[in-house]
Amino acid sequence: MPIEFRGVTFVYNRKSPFQYEALHDVSLRLEEGRFIALVGRTGSGKSTLIQHLNALLSPSEGEVRIDEFLNSSDKKKRTKKLKGLRKKVGLVFQFPEYQLFEETVEKDVAFGPRNFGFGKEAALQLAHESLATVGLGKSFYERSPFELSGGEKRKVAIAGILALDPDILVVDEPTAGLDPEAAREMMQLFESIHSQGKTIILVTHDMNLVDRYADIVVVMDDGKVAEVGKPRDLFAHPLERYSLEVPALYETARYLNAHGYHIDESSVNDTTTLAEAIAKERLKK
Repeated sequence: MPIEFRGVTFVYNRKSPFQYEALHDVSLRLEEGRFIALVGRTGSGKSTLIQHLNALLSPSEGEVRIDEFLNSSDKKKRTKKLKGLRKKVGLVFQFPEYQLFEETVEKDVAFGPRNFGFGKEAALQLAHESLATVGLGKSFYERSPFELSGGEKRKVAIAGILALDPDILVVDEPTAGLDPEAAREMMQLFESIHSQGKTIILVTHDMNLVDRYADIVVVMDDGKVAEVGKPRDLFAHPLERYSLEVPALYETARYLNAHGYHIDESSVNDTTTLAEAIAKERLKK
């Protein structure tokens, strides 16, 4: 079943001097099983949008439907029991501290399964499996999550969501602040999860990640959906109007073309194809 936003508007601090409309009449259909990138400048509505997916926020107008779950501005229509939705849609915030609260890593990751009715031993087993998935072994079980590095905290937060086995995993700026190797490992984790048939929704400012991993990109601008399509189609046009940077591969190809090369950008998929295109051009010179 797809994820459907139907005419969703969301207003913070409604009917107050601080009223602010973060989303305006958003209608969007996303097929499950895809790797989706959600991009846009700061304040474009990305974080507000994803919090509607598991009903952390409810629309001021409109509705969001995921399978049998309905998050609606109409309280009478809104699904009353949201536990199932929050198991189906796992949301990992940009700042993992928002999700960590237990005294040990093991207890923190096991909290979700315990909350959904698993016994202590079963919950711990799920916690251990999830921690192994994100690359954290037994040496982390009894450590305080608040004494870990930023990257390790993020992995614990992700493990806590994975322990619930969600169908849809939403991650907000998961590589922010990580070194290149740690960021690569993080994205390989999401790629592996996606290969199991899960939907990944990646909120990011890094267009190189969008180019490398996403098959659909949604561009938010001023609380509205500005564009939806394949990353390659988006990168074919100027991105300055959205305050987005062109991925390094395309930027390099365009720079070379401006200095006498004739590289077909549509043929550039990775560093290998770019190098091959450059080699062919040099042979002509």
